[in-house]
Amino acid sequence: MAIHKSAVICDTAKIAQDVEIGPNVVIGEGVIIEAGVKIGANAHIEYATIGEGTKISPMASIGGEPQDLGYKGEKTGVIIGKNCWIREFATINRASGEGNVTKIGNKCLLMAYSHVAHNCEVGDEVIFANAATIGGHVKVGFGAFLGGQSVFHQNIRIGEMAIISGASAARLDIIPYCKAEGIPALPIGLNAIGLRRRGVDKTSRDAVHKAIRILRSPEYNTTQALEVIEETVDKNEYVNKLVDFVKTSKRGVTLRFKDAYYKNMEEKGDE
Repeated sequence: MAIHKSAVICDTAKIAQDVEIGPNVVIGEGVIIEAGVKIGANAHIEYATIGEGTKISPMASIGGEPQDLGYKGEKTGVIIGKNCWIREFATINRASGEGNVTKIGNKCLLMAYSHVAHNCEVGDEVIFANAATIGGHVKVGFGAFLGGQSVFHQNIRIGEMAIISGASAARLDIIPYCKAEGIPALPIGLNAIGLRRRGVDKTSRDAVHKAIRILRSPEYNTTQALEVIEETVDKNEYVNKLVDFVKTSKRGVTLRFKDAYYKNMEEKGDE
């Protein structure tokens, strides 16, 4: 174990033998740090479990009180998975509500100044680019990519393997497997490169692309689009997940293009 002499560590913290802790790090109450974790200078951690092999860069803040006026000091926490990288000045708040946790999956990258609010659930292999921000209770699916300075309203869902352009904003759910951008963030096509990199075969990609185009079509409302997908699109696990995501949306999904800019982007997205 390599702990800098200037680090301040609570007596109750549980720290594996091979953890590295840099100068002026503060580790408060309720912390468990597993094997192979590296913590950079001036990071602050409390009420959090940090999974094996995770790297925490200087000035990151993990487990601080939620920015929730309803929080009354109840016992909550943060769970971070294995082999994540939490970059400089990133913030991950602990949950609100007795016994609840904010969760980050395995192999996630949270770039500088990104923010994960209370009670969020972030899946495995998610990337937050610089200053990407999610509000409380947001759920982010496996392999999603959130562009720099993008912002997301509390209680929404971001579907798996979706990619959202920088400086976008969303207050409704973002469907899986799409490329999305704008304010609001609208789907402009299939995240074909992302799906291909993750081993999704062309037949499956084409079926998902067809389903997304039907959902976006101004010819149908969402209920009608789902019926057309059921009748005309070959089913696979990705199409099924997409349909289920839309059916179970509580806040709704943004699908329509309302001006010339987005119509132009739609054409580019399908190339």
